[in-house]
Amino acid sequence: MASDRVVELLRKAYADEIETVMNYQTNAIVLDGVRAEEIKESLKTDIQEELGHAEQLGQRLKQLDARPPGSAEFTASQDSLQPPEDSTDVLAVIEGVLDAEEDAIATYRDLIDAAEAANDPVTEDLAVTLLSDEEAHRTEFRGFQKEYRTD
Repeated sequence: MASDRVVELLRKAYADEIETVMNYQTNAIVLDGVRAEEIKESLKTDIQEELGHAEQLGQRLKQLDARPPGSAEFTASQDSLQPPEDSTDVLAVIEGVLDAEEDAIATYRDLIDAAEAANDPVTEDLAVTLLSDEEAHRTEFRGFQKEYRTD
């Protein structure tokens, strides 16, 4: 039987990944301008990876005899990742992505700890893999942030 904390964190991570997909998709659509193209392409690529994360988390919940949350159980939390009023404000989107990545990194670190405490090496391994992906996204967007702050 899975620990309640492991299931709680898997469900949070799943919901966060789904929310990230929605916000990345929206920002990839609404951003305007020549400077936005590279960010839009990166977001589009990351959408597929984030969906894959949600799929893996959902499958792990199923294996633990739990289930991922549906939309009625969902509470949005990514305020800084909402599309900016100014559709050319690429830096606002970059900073929103960084906030979302930091949150995901913190969640996966908590999940690693909880899985280790629960003697659940499968969930721990999954969380380590997803943590690595999120850290790579953060590094990519930190680079974008440096570029856009110097303009």
